Amino acid sequence: MRIENSFIPVRGVGETTERRLWENGITHWDDFDGSVVGSTLSDRIESFIEEGWTHLERGDVSVFAEALPASSRWRCYENVSDETCFLDIETTGLSAATNDVTTVSLHRGGETTTFVKGRDLTSGRLERELSESALLVTFNGQRFDVPFLETCFDIDVAVPHVDLMYPCKKLGLDGGLKAIERDLGIDRDMPDISGRDAVRLWHEYERGDDSALETLVEYNRADTANLEPLMDVVSRRLHEDVFEAARANE
Repeated sequence: MRIENSFIPVRGVGETTERRLWENGITHWDDFDGSVVGSTLSDRIESFIEEGWTHLERGDVSVFAEALPASSRWRCYENVSDETCFLDIETTGLSAATNDVTTVSLHRGGETTTFVKGRDLTSGRLERELSESALLVTFNGQRFDVPFLETCFDIDVAVPHVDLMYPCKKLGLDGGLKAIERDLGIDRDMPDISGRDAVRLWHEYERGDDSALETLVEYNRADTANLEPLMDVVSRRLHEDVFEAARANE
């Protein structure tokens, strides 16, 4: 699904109204016919579409991400998939006030980059990387990764954000990232490591064990790179459940 298939970012349009539009053959902005809704809402949708094209021509999906519920922001992905940044962090604990970020991995355009505390993990590097992205994708990043980065590095992560935990819940996929990967048949190249293991590996590295850092980085990179196939599966399934199901009733 592309943003141009969506009408729920419009104030006053919920999933029921959007489904009615789709079922009446209005599955794209270009198809919009105001006779299906009242005149006030019709005017609002037409204004939204006109402004929406301007945003899309600039490659800016932020206005749509802000207007969509967290469980529906996956709809932004197809428009900017090539400029999407998948992100995951490792830390020394659960509180950004008292713990540190040890590694940050970003996966974009098929390449994964990892920054390490004490080496190249700085606020400037993070801000530059994020500024080059049209969309940010995490798993539980809305509650953990992003607030942690903002607190520890004094940055403002303003990139439109899809936290995959919410669309996964919409599909009935509960549990952590590893459990959902197993449910969906997404493979990993290395054994599972827990968050506690990640803390232990960092402390072992601080005591001089470089191999512990190598393992930690591999783990962080695997978590990050696997977000892309997860995003692909989730967006495809939700597209089928939400959009294709409505079109079948046209």
